[in-house]
Amino acid sequence: MDNNDILIRTRYALDLKNKEMIEIFKLGGVTVSPEDMPKILTKSLEKDEEAPADYDQMKVNHKNLEAFFNGLITYKRGPMPKKEGQPAPVQEKPDHVNNMMLKKLKVACQLTTEEMLDVLDDGGIAVSKGELGAIMRKPGHRNYKECGDNFARKFLKGLSVRYRG
Repeated sequence: MDNNDILIRTRYALDLKNKEMIEIFKLGGVTVSPEDMPKILTKSLEKDEEAPADYDQMKVNHKNLEAFFNGLITYKRGPMPKKEGQPAPVQEKPDHVNNMMLKKLKVACQLTTEEMLDVLDDGGIAVSKGELGAIMRKPGHRNYKECGDNFARKFLKGLSVRYRG
């Protein structure tokens, strides 16, 4: 799954409108114009697929995707209160995109571990608490496990079931 696909699936799962998506990007520190939003939400072509004449896609990089999810947390939960003298968290090794997405959606939707397991079950995949814990760990931890595309797809599918019925 590429970053545009993750955004498309997240938008569908949480039933977000274009106007809300633009606001979420803004909360994350990225400015997206209303004209660019449909280009961002255009599905990527397969390797051997030829682009139609009206095909216009704007690729989303990892930095902008993470900004979107940070904005989603602020949009859903409100701004985090500032504490004086507290340094910004430094991340030595970047998360895999799917791991970052799961962590940020867990925070934004205020899901507990049990609720995440239920969402994954609704998506059609059964995992143990230990497996989910391994995916939620920081990179570099001895039990860290990268989240695969299939796992991320099933989570977003389960989120769709939960929020859209």
